[in-house]
Amino acid sequence: MRLSVVLGEWLNRPISADIDVAVMADRAGYPEVWVGEMAKLDAPVAAAVIASNTERIELCLGPLAVTVRSSVQIALAASTVAATTRRPVHVALGTSSDVVARWHGRTRRGAADALARGVGEVRTLLDGGRVSGFRLREPPPASTITVAAFGPRAVAAAANADRMVLNMVTLEAAAQLAPRHPNTAAWLAVAVDPDEAEIRRLAGGYVPYLAAPGYAEMFAAAGFGELVAFARERPSPKELAERVPDELVDAVALVGDGASVRARIDAYHGAGVREIGLVLPPVDTAVGRRTIEALAPAPHP
Repeated sequence: MRLSVVLGEWLNRPISADIDVAVMADRAGYPEVWVGEMAKLDAPVAAAVIASNTERIELCLGPLAVTVRSSVQIALAASTVAATTRRPVHVALGTSSDVVARWHGRTRRGAADALARGVGEVRTLLDGGRVSGFRLREPPPASTITVAAFGPRAVAAAANADRMVLNMVTLEAAAQLAPRHPNTAAWLAVAVDPDEAEIRRLAGGYVPYLAAPGYAEMFAAAGFGELVAFARERPSPKELAERVPDELVDAVALVGDGASVRARIDAYHGAGVREIGLVLPPVDTAVGRRTIEALAPAPHP
């Protein structure tokens, strides 16, 4: 099982805290860091900063929303970051959410079609070809494309990508979706020997997803139907977070002692997942440092 690292993008910590995760992951020997983009980081800029402060780790930009960025913008971003490092720079594409689209004055109307089209266009540009008359002057070498998928049309679009990534899935959902692509990754929160405060932090992170289409059905199928029904009543985030049981965290995260976490990783591998993107706790905490070190593939001096 390949283990990569995902920046947590904690809104209660500075951007430097995310950069610290990438730097520590590089020193610990992780092969790749995912630099996502939603409400905190500009992914290409953050990736360029990470490239200048690390030595070995490869970079994946995104998922970048095709409903916000054009294919040319995405390809230019990858090309620019690649110019700062001799390491491969990869691209992940997704459709993001209605909230993010609204922030940018965009719409998610036709998002599935835009995703399928974006995969082809970005691939053409990264390979040095032209799209709408434009081509990159410096195509990044050895770039791959990943598609963030959950619904059937996104999974179909991922068939033309090098990798498919699933965000926050139960083992049962992974077993249904992962086999649909030969190279499926899953983003999962992880904490080795967490205390109760860390468990509650993780629980709060699932609040926005409990009533979201697709995720709500997944949580209901996992036995949390009453919580999903309550979430659909639109209570305050704090009130909803207080009702998220530890069992839900167990269902969609890798938590426990080192052996338990490794066993969960093996279970996802058995379900068809070939890579896990570890969404780590902040590394300025004891549990964050413990987790990144416990799962490190090959520490470097």
